Amino acid sequence: MASLFDKKAKKWVSGRKNIFQKLEAAVGHDTKIIWIHCASLGEFEQGRPIIEKLKSLSTGHKILLTFFSPSGYETQKNYPLADWIFYLPIDGPKNAKRFLQIVNPALVIFVKYEFWYYYLKKIKYRNIPLLLVSALFRKDMSFFKWYGGLQRKMLSRFDHIFVQNQSSKKLIDQLGLSNICSVSGDTRFDRVIEIAQKAEPISLIEKFSSNCKVIVAGSTWPEDEVVLKKALSRISYPGLKLILAPHEINEKHIQEVETLFPDAIRFSQLDGNRSLDIYNTLIIDNIGMLSRLYQYAYITYVGGGLRTNGVHNVLEAAVYDKVVLFGQYYHKYSEAIGLVQSGGGIPFYNQKKDGTMLSELLNVLLENEDDYKERCMAAGNFVRSGKGATKKIIDFIQEKRLLIN
Repeated sequence: MASLFDKKAKKWVSGRKNIFQKLEAAVGHDTKIIWIHCASLGEFEQGRPIIEKLKSLSTGHKILLTFFSPSGYETQKNYPLADWIFYLPIDGPKNAKRFLQIVNPALVIFVKYEFWYYYLKKIKYRNIPLLLVSALFRKDMSFFKWYGGLQRKMLSRFDHIFVQNQSSKKLIDQLGLSNICSVSGDTRFDRVIEIAQKAEPISLIEKFSSNCKVIVAGSTWPEDEVVLKKALSRISYPGLKLILAPHEINEKHIQEVETLFPDAIRFSQLDGNRSLDIYNTLIIDNIGMLSRLYQYAYITYVGGGLRTNGVHNVLEAAVYDKVVLFGQYYHKYSEAIGLVQSGGGIPFYNQKKDGTMLSELLNVLLENEDDYKERCMAAGNFVRSGKGATKKIIDFIQEKRLLIN
């Protein structure tokens, strides 16, 4: 019903039409397959380092990557290191059975928050090695409630659960599953470190920045954009510039941002042959550049923290040894909590909705160089301290000989 009115829902439905016929046509019966499933784009970024490492092992296995959400599938449907990319057919006893009969994977890896009862049940019955990676658990989740018996049963189907932190392991231990659970960390740390190491320069961004102090604000929502506008109107720091990368880049929203920042220019309008000194704000109107943008920042801002769903990926900014600012809703995300505790991340509150606290934080960072440098160093060190989750997972796969069959 939702697909009649919502474009995303329509893609969710249409992407699953004739899915089994498409699978049968693509997958060979004698092919050795590793099946990796991600809910959406965020989980893909956690699974990606594992995919890339598995491909480098040259075991002869092919990678089947599935998504639940159009946000992941539509963005990564041409990802070159996966041999096939599909939507996952909706959960059910017949669908799960048929899917596994066609794919017949040698190894299954689910990423973070993916629990499908019948898929997990049928995988277990077929004695296929099943891993959950980069998992994160909180005590308010249904697994740990009196009514969570079915959810606990699904956890027990996994051969091993790799969790991000000790608090998650403690919760799993309380369920009597300590023998199949270990702390690996979050593979996103490995991913952002790799991105930063391979980050190529963006000449037009370098020209726009032109030795100025730049605030790079990534994955912003309207609430973030309004508070940034109000905060910057309170600051009179000479030569300060803003690069804004909205979460939504449809034409309607880009026009709204232009109304808010009338002195702005779009990235698509930049011309390497003209002076950019007259522009103080640059709007990024494309996808795929954000992870490289942060390297040009003096101060970074990550959006989403003014909404209850919470802040977006703070690691992408912190990896460049940059202090990170974000709104008050960050407590669902262990990496954001850890960044704040390290001193490399600074949350702010916006009760008055006038940007006062954000402007005060920006002024301190712009004027107090010692505090600024200390926080930047703390941010980078925090990210580097989380490196190694991918290696732990791959080592487990090799030690248990899960790809020998």
